Amino acid sequence: MASVTFRDETATGRALEEFSLPDLPDLPDRISARELVRLRVREEVARHNAAPSHHFRGLVRPSDAEAELNGYRMRTARRLDWETQADAAEAAFARNGFLLLVGDRQIVDLDTEIDLTADPVVSFVKLVPLVGG
Repeated sequence: MASVTFRDETATGRALEEFSLPDLPDLPDRISARELVRLRVREEVARHNAAPSHHFRGLVRPSDAEAELNGYRMRTARRLDWETQADAAEAAFARNGFLLLVGDRQIVDLDTEIDLTADPVVSFVKLVPLVGG
């Protein structure tokens, strides 16, 4: 059984937050980057939906939410749809909203196959546009 650790990092490589999904019976040893992004989003949305609140800590901003330090503030505490969030994450990746790093390499295509037995840590670096240019 494969396991995976998802880590959010700053652009300088400092870890901000991480969570692991150990020994998943349905997780193959090799998986596409797209499936990993969707798996991460599904897990973070499931954690949020277990106790919905006004604050969401996730990879991408839910609709009708404002960015704030360490997450997003929603107008009302509500459950989120993981597939909508996963689709938004794929779109964010396509427009360089975040970098995806596995081991010592950057993943530039969501169809890239990743060997989780060799690289069980997947890092996400959110990119923030510069103000004024």
